[in-house]
Amino acid sequence: MLKGFKDFLLRGNVVDLAVAVVIGAAFTALVTAFTSAFLKPLIQLFSGGGEFAGSFVVDGVVFDYASFINAIITFIITAAVIYFLVVMPLKYVEQRRRSGEEEGPADPTDVELLTEIRDLLREQAVRTTADGSRGDDGRGTAGGAGGRIPQQDR
Repeated sequence: MLKGFKDFLLRGNVVDLAVAVVIGAAFTALVTAFTSAFLKPLIQLFSGGGEFAGSFVVDGVVFDYASFINAIITFIITAAVIYFLVVMPLKYVEQRRRSGEEEGPADPTDVELLTEIRDLLREQAVRTTADGSRGDDGRGTAGGAGGRIPQQDR
């Protein structure tokens, strides 16, 4: 059980995932700090400034809509950066990889393989008769099938 856990931890994917989570958390903290320091004050300024800017009070309860708008902007910036700097480049690389596989030589079809086998058998039969040894039934063809596959006679 411990060996399986060790193998799981030492795989490259787990380490890559851990690095991605740490970097993602650090990047999110950076974007949050930016929006809190610069965008939230702008939202409060545009909503009238003063003590209750970016919020409203109902029965003594403060509703801070500037913080909510700030969180939405943080999410949009984070999602956009992830999409444009991670997802799109990976899609591009995947498309290039797939197109490279499709341009390679195509596998031969069954008919092409069977034709090649037939031609090789004919060459082998010609070489055998050219050596003077006959490996046929007296009709000049190897195997006595007259160049046909024996199942075709049925």
